Amino acid sequence: MTQAVVTRRDGDVFQARMFWLYAARLLDEGSPIIRVGFESGLKGFDDIWVEYDPLRAPQDHRGNSVHIERMQCKWHAIPGSFTHGDLVRPEYINATTTSMLQRALAAHRHDKANECTSRLVLVTNHMADLADTLAKCIRSKSLNLDVDKLFQGTTERSATGSLRKLWCDHLDIEEEELRALCNSLAFHLSRDSLDGLRDLLDSACRANGLVRPEPNASVTVYDGNIFEWVGQRRTVFDRSDFKDKCAQEGLLAEKSKAAPLIFGVKSFEHPLDRMENRCAHVLNLVPEFDERTIRDESSWRDSLLPKLREFLLNVPSEDGRIRLAIEAHATLAFAAGAVLDAKSGRLTELEQRSPVMKIWAPDDETLSSASNGWVFSEHELDPDGSGTVCAVSLTRETEGSVRQFLEENPGHFRRLLVATLVGGASPRAITSGAHANHLAEQLASKIAVDRVIDITARRERYHLFISAPNAFTFYLGRQASLLKPLTLYEFDFDFQADGSYRPSLSYPEITSALS
Repeated sequence: MTQAVVTRRDGDVFQARMFWLYAARLLDEGSPIIRVGFESGLKGFDDIWVEYDPLRAPQDHRGNSVHIERMQCKWHAIPGSFTHGDLVRPEYINATTTSMLQRALAAHRHDKANECTSRLVLVTNHMADLADTLAKCIRSKSLNLDVDKLFQGTTERSATGSLRKLWCDHLDIEEEELRALCNSLAFHLSRDSLDGLRDLLDSACRANGLVRPEPNASVTVYDGNIFEWVGQRRTVFDRSDFKDKCAQEGLLAEKSKAAPLIFGVKSFEHPLDRMENRCAHVLNLVPEFDERTIRDESSWRDSLLPKLREFLLNVPSEDGRIRLAIEAHATLAFAAGAVLDAKSGRLTELEQRSPVMKIWAPDDETLSSASNGWVFSEHELDPDGSGTVCAVSLTRETEGSVRQFLEENPGHFRRLLVATLVGGASPRAITSGAHANHLAEQLASKIAVDRVIDITARRERYHLFISAPNAFTFYLGRQASLLKPLTLYEFDFDFQADGSYRPSLSYPEITSALS
């Protein structure tokens, strides 16, 4: 088999698995997806399209409801990248006369004329070239263009001005229309392999009542059947059509106990696995952030915390158990735990990528004495200072970056408490929800005991710098009553500001976090 044939086959598999990730949700009556199309609709963005219920549609980065999502899938056999110039070259999408941008403009104009808010998505396993202006304007968390940054340069000699001129000249439009188009563009840049997509497909099938792919087979039934359906002129499916077709093909799994509803909280996006496509309801906080940086520091308490509390307290539970997916900042994971503490009467299961999706719960396993526990070390910083800095290292070591923060903010803190695992930090250090919950209880107990035996620590504030799975941080939040007074910190991973820490949320609120 030639490389060209292999590449074409893998491209078809990529597109098919993407289709099924969305189409499977048609079997979920609580899903906002009402229709899905494959190789149909507007030319150029017809690989896959998804139509949403207007009353429950997901929001874009500006907070507007997205009525339809149109996708152009572009698979590459080897790793690589693209530039803003590639988007005006027809050959980049294997076309002869029309570029991806021209197709996007046609789709944008069509949807605007029909008063339909659309998102036009390039779904590819290539990355934006880091040396290219476009890469600097793609938000890595919400996957859309940073339009304000793109339109900052006022002259054609600036990098962004040069990009805009190329695109405007190519499309024969003015900057006003280009800006509107750019607000509709999104880039799902996936590092997931076909095997990674297979894992996502397996989860989608399990959650929505479809026969799961054979675990040891190199291909799945879902890789080819949609192309057979296209040959039968079956390219658009609503709930009823899709369920009937799946039943006809023997794809509906035998009835079993209904899977628990999942409720989601997000402040950033996963490139392929959008939370709205697998959760009954989602609290979308993405518009509150510029990438990972909050737009307004006061929003942690004034806006996000009230929204989070209202959302979580309205999650239904028939048996006292609820299931959450939290793809959000550590502060929000902690705050969610503080809302759903022991007094809430809820036992919370959490989706955890590790890296394959798993469900963690406080009672998901019986812990053995061999489970990793804490190693604590204490260091005096300033005997006249106030407050204990607590560096929590589970996923990665935090002591070095925390000490750098302390050097840049001298004279404020009394001591440093370093908490790390026996065996050191690692992305796989925590093995289960029970392990995460146990570690959270141990850390809270350590701090509570410190407050009892050390009169200096009794009333002082603890400053938490945490590198851990959100499941641990959530369970630690459930212990907030033992930890208060405390202040949480967020790390600037993407160096949007200074590559250091910034205070986020305090319990109880204070006027200055550095005290």
